Amino acid sequence: MADNMQRGSDHLSPHRDEEAKREMQGRLKSGHPTRAEEWDDAEPGADDDPELSERPVPPGGAPSRQEAEDEALRSDLARHLGRHSFPADREALKRELMDQYAPDPLVETVRRLPKDGGRYTNVQEVMAALGRKPQA
Repeated sequence: MADNMQRGSDHLSPHRDEEAKREMQGRLKSGHPTRAEEWDDAEPGADDDPELSERPVPPGGAPSRQEAEDEALRSDLARHLGRHSFPADREALKRELMDQYAPDPLVETVRRLPKDGGRYTNVQEVMAALGRKPQA
């Protein structure tokens, strides 16, 4: 056997391998395709394509604007108030949000909870106390 025999499963010639490395390097550095053949690139989105949501769309169609706002609020509260935050009253939830560096509008929303609202055991109860629709 020859000592210079290449081992492994390399399917590209050394020349093509170097070319592929250069193409990939350019793409990685530029953040976009570098080939001249446009047919080989992914097609960009069209102007009339529907906007994609960051959150999953529930079965049965797109939610109403109010439902989407309620879901976004519930999601934000849940992200900043973990299970360890409950049970808690309004002041404890407000402190926890501030400790978690939650956005000011979220802290202000919790400040609108009733002062004598008692203790909340989860985000769903907080949403209900705010008069917002809890998750279905």
